[in-house]
Amino acid sequence: MFWTYLYRELRRRHRQAILTALGLALGICLVIAVSASASGVRNAQAQVLHSLYGVGTDITVTQTATAGSASGFHMDIGPQSESQQGKKFSRDRLMSTPGLALIADTKVSRVAGLSGVQGATGALTLTATHVSGTFFHFGQGQSSSSSGFGGGGTQPSTSTPTVPPITFNSFSITGVDVAEPVDQTIGPLSSTSLKTGRAFTTGDAKAKVALVDSGYAEQKSLTVGDTLTIKGTKFTVVGITTSASATSNVYIPLWWAQKLSDAAGKVNQLYVKATSATQIATVAKEIEATMKGATVTTAQDLANEASGSLSNAAKLAWQLGTWLAAAALIAAVAIASLLTLSTVSRRVREFGTLKALGWRSRRIVGQVLGESLVVGIVGGAVGVGLGYGATLLINSSAPKLQAVVSQGAAASPTGFRSESPTVSGTGGPVGGIFHSFTHTVTVTLHAPISLNLLLAALALAIAGGLVAGGFGGWRAARLSPADALRRVD
Repeated sequence: MFWTYLYRELRRRHRQAILTALGLALGICLVIAVSASASGVRNAQAQVLHSLYGVGTDITVTQTATAGSASGFHMDIGPQSESQQGKKFSRDRLMSTPGLALIADTKVSRVAGLSGVQGATGALTLTATHVSGTFFHFGQGQSSSSSGFGGGGTQPSTSTPTVPPITFNSFSITGVDVAEPVDQTIGPLSSTSLKTGRAFTTGDAKAKVALVDSGYAEQKSLTVGDTLTIKGTKFTVVGITTSASATSNVYIPLWWAQKLSDAAGKVNQLYVKATSATQIATVAKEIEATMKGATVTTAQDLANEASGSLSNAAKLAWQLGTWLAAAALIAAVAIASLLTLSTVSRRVREFGTLKALGWRSRRIVGQVLGESLVVGIVGGAVGVGLGYGATLLINSSAPKLQAVVSQGAAASPTGFRSESPTVSGTGGPVGGIFHSFTHTVTVTLHAPISLNLLLAALALAIAGGLVAGGFGGWRAARLSPADALRRVD
């Protein structure tokens, strides 16, 4: 009797039932699309943090170089005697990345011993600069000078010397601690993956080996087995790495980075992994208390500093998108409730007659709830289908999002004096030395569709139908047979 009556009633009022189901379906569709997109944005943010920060690194620690503490870029390219005039020269310089102060590597073990710290490692990021060309040539009546890149000495007495072109090249180097068992989930290499060759081993602590980023390797035509010269020392390339946003061109053992840069026992970046995500904030505070003046950056801090289209998409998804989906669902339920109440108002005589025939209020309420439940299920099923299709449409379009993240080490004055002649080569004198420390990562948005999301959306539609039926049932239960029959024209 119940199902027969329910079927006949829905068939008789099919237009209103379809309208109610479509309203719920649109609300559910929007909920699924927004939720899937928001989840995709979260995954994209995690991908960005992985590429810039490392999958296992929770905290990075640096210290900003104080004014005047940097040694600066000082490289004489002027001839020291007349016999050097017109001869070729080559100069190499290796210095700590501008903006980062050197930290005693003993602090790595201190941080590693803090409560809540699972592991810590240090790294030394450097800028290698190579300048080559021909010494100045002075004509008759001119005096030699050692001026140039920070040059001193006497100035020409008559006119400017003849200056040949000079080639200027620079690239970034990161010294990786491989003396201890290498944990690839912490440190500068955690954001990279091995493309060809091999990774570092504990036996490489003092070996002249290097890993090269794939982009830099392609630019310099380097492959596994080739040699790379850093400040006169030849390193064998043992592996090529890839990363969404390479933070360094070359990776060498920390011991060699310290030796070549005259920074024995020093690092300029600490990478820390907490025992759990809940401990990150506490560990960060402990590190700040232990290392006064240090800049402690967590993965969440990095995410908050991100800008670009990915950041805008995240804000849009969580602020506008969430409220829009909630408003659409509430509006759909409200419309369904109003339509159900309207239906009950038009069925006053019907319900009055049923009560006169002996139907209890509970049975009438159950009948109304049953009809609304079926409408909710149908609307939910249609909404799930529409939402699934909308999500597939988003994935097929594969929108590109960019995240621009500054890692805090802004370039500071390093004593670079631009008295150089015309310079050509990779990077240029300023661009090669003063790294912006701003990384741009492009990711493709993929909105994941999970069974839990679809089931939750269907449950929302059913709940919306029950809410609408509850209002209608409450209205029908308050009718008395005599009053219902008397109000009918």
